[in-house]
Amino acid sequence: MKYQVVRNTKYDYAGQSYASVYPNLHKYPATMLPQIGIDILKELNVSSGTLLDPYCGSGSSFASALECGITEMYGFDINPLAVLISKAKFTKISLSEFLEAKQTFRNNIFEFLKNENNINDLTRPKITNIDFWFSKEVIANLTAIKYFIDKIASENVRTLFLVPFSETVRDCSYTRNNEFKLFRMKPEDLLSFNPDVIGVYLKKLEDTFFLYSNYYFPRLGNEVKIAVEYSKFQPRNEYFDVVLTSPPYGDSRTTVAYGQFSTLSNEWLGVNYARKIDGMLMGGIKPKRITTKGFIADYIAQVNQTDNKRALEVSAFYNDLGNSIQRIATCIRKGGKTIYIVGNRTVKNVQLPTDQFIAEKFEETGFKHLVTYERALSNKAMPSKNSPTNITGKTVSTMLSEYIVVCEKLY
Repeated sequence: MKYQVVRNTKYDYAGQSYASVYPNLHKYPATMLPQIGIDILKELNVSSGTLLDPYCGSGSSFASALECGITEMYGFDINPLAVLISKAKFTKISLSEFLEAKQTFRNNIFEFLKNENNINDLTRPKITNIDFWFSKEVIANLTAIKYFIDKIASENVRTLFLVPFSETVRDCSYTRNNEFKLFRMKPEDLLSFNPDVIGVYLKKLEDTFFLYSNYYFPRLGNEVKIAVEYSKFQPRNEYFDVVLTSPPYGDSRTTVAYGQFSTLSNEWLGVNYARKIDGMLMGGIKPKRITTKGFIADYIAQVNQTDNKRALEVSAFYNDLGNSIQRIATCIRKGGKTIYIVGNRTVKNVQLPTDQFIAEKFEETGFKHLVTYERALSNKAMPSKNSPTNITGKTVSTMLSEYIVVCEKLY
């Protein structure tokens, strides 16, 4: 059965970006536009109840829900950097406490750096191939910044200091900043690369505080409860009224490399398995057989005719997505809505109908498919082309549209 798809230009948001509504505190791959969540929640008349985002990333769904009057939300993600960003945005802190901590931080670090020998007393962080990714001066300055951030007593205030630290790590590394994957600068670019690490960090700290205090803090009233957990979503006794989420569009290795993008930041933040995160995400473990059941099976079979390995990787992703939907379905109240914003990526010249797969899986678990809207995809930070044949220079667009899949629980 093919579920109807309605082209809806209302959801295109041509010329708009994430920052048009809620400026992000930290760059993150493939973030959902909050505008989508705001408008679809309003269209469905959802303005109260409990919201779940099982793949919350940097927290776009929470921004949408706050605008619509929802005050209780739960998010899950297994990328520590994503959880850090979401917590920084949606945890209410004392602004005066932050400003006091900032002044103490500035005083301490400038006093510390007056004596070059002080840095030798700090423990060098355990970063994979650290000298390949950072100059010795950058390492010294980042180590000092992290040392004084760790001295901040309040965990919530410390979290807001760590977000610009993560951005500074990336901006002051030898990585090519226009890439989400880990690529080193060209040798000729390294010669002129000498960032002012302390200056970069302090500027980012100011910017982070400005955005937090002007866009996020005013919306975090005492009635707002947003809990973000570092884990995969597991069924629990709470029953949710709405799911608003944008799950990964495919396995991290070949679609959006969340783990690679976050690797250096996560390592500097003390995550010792940072380089294994892509393998932990959806589709990270390959099955022994390709998927042969359901709407998606024929499409995977087409991929398999060209490349069995890729067919297995695609099967792994849909197995994980299907299992996740089953777990989520058990926790939604009767009459509750699920809203999934997804893209149908192309693998080996086969466009995979993820929107149809999601509708089918929810209907198998007591839901009714209400509508799927198709929107033009022109404002999402992710790879727009890939090479399905692995022939140099021969590329195709991975996806041009995004789909908003809405289902309702019947029983």
